Amino acid sequence: MYIKKILWAVALIGLVICGAFAYYVYNAMFAPNTKFNNETAYIEVPTDAKYAEVRSQLEPLLEDIDAFDALAKQKQYITNIKAGRFAINKGMNNNDIINSIRSKNLPIKIAFNNQHNLADLAGRISTQIEADSLSLINAMTDEAFLRKNGFNKATALGMYLPNSYEFFWNTSAETFRERMLKEYNRFWTADRKAKAKKLNLTPNEVITLASIVHEESKQANEQPRVAGVYLNRLRIKMALQADPTLKFAAYQLPKYKNTIIRRVLNIHKEIESPYNTYKYSGLPPGLIAMPDLSAVKAVLNPEKHGYLYFAADAKRIGYHKFAKTLGQHNNNAREYHQYLSSQGINK
Repeated sequence: MYIKKILWAVALIGLVICGAFAYYVYNAMFAPNTKFNNETAYIEVPTDAKYAEVRSQLEPLLEDIDAFDALAKQKQYITNIKAGRFAINKGMNNNDIINSIRSKNLPIKIAFNNQHNLADLAGRISTQIEADSLSLINAMTDEAFLRKNGFNKATALGMYLPNSYEFFWNTSAETFRERMLKEYNRFWTADRKAKAKKLNLTPNEVITLASIVHEESKQANEQPRVAGVYLNRLRIKMALQADPTLKFAAYQLPKYKNTIIRRVLNIHKEIESPYNTYKYSGLPPGLIAMPDLSAVKAVLNPEKHGYLYFAADAKRIGYHKFAKTLGQHNNNAREYHQYLSSQGINK
């Protein structure tokens, strides 16, 4: 009788222990374990991250980090960490969280435009993917890559067509570069190459000219007319005389560092630079900025006209007045210069 009581007691204790263990396992695996208020939180796990790095991002998001640790160890997550950007939904349990951060790397949308050089572009992209700006600029300026694909350092920016693209957060600098090359080659269809050839321009030259058109006019409906002016000048071997190229040349000089040129003056026309299109005929060596796709398409589909000149329109800021003769152009330019002077813009 005494032995039976002992056996019953042992059995009861065993049941309690099993129940407690089952409850612990249930809580560790299936009980909600988030404490943030938003519907979704995100973590970004770097390439080759250790569990401690993941844990430091999770700890502010979870009610019971110790319970998560235990299950992560049991499911061997701590030795099999995946890089990427992962979502944790409000109310998720530890099991679901581990499944999410182990296998559901989320793609992200990255976007860029209006970058004036590769360094600016690298800085912009580094805020959106794992690759840092140094690794990006090194990849973008790699001479072997540029030479293999028909670019140089002056034209390399033209490979990066402004748009929005889908990437994984843990994209490397080289993977980003290769994807952008693929997008560039996809843009240059047989039809677009044929249009460039008809204009006696290479794709690199089209984008170089587009960068000037873009800097002259941000108005998509005016860009084909501006492109037409420059193409007319190229056709008759007249100097482009593009003010934005003077600004670009000036900004390369220490004298103009951290300055903003609002008015192009005769002194700027004397700057010694292959980008000075007042001194040197033809296109400059490369881009002066990243053009919008609208400007690239404007060069490929220019307005056909007889204009050789244009000047900013003082009455429609952002637009221009176009002229076929130098006399008419001088009148338009004089009117705009008077406007600048009335606004106190002298340099």
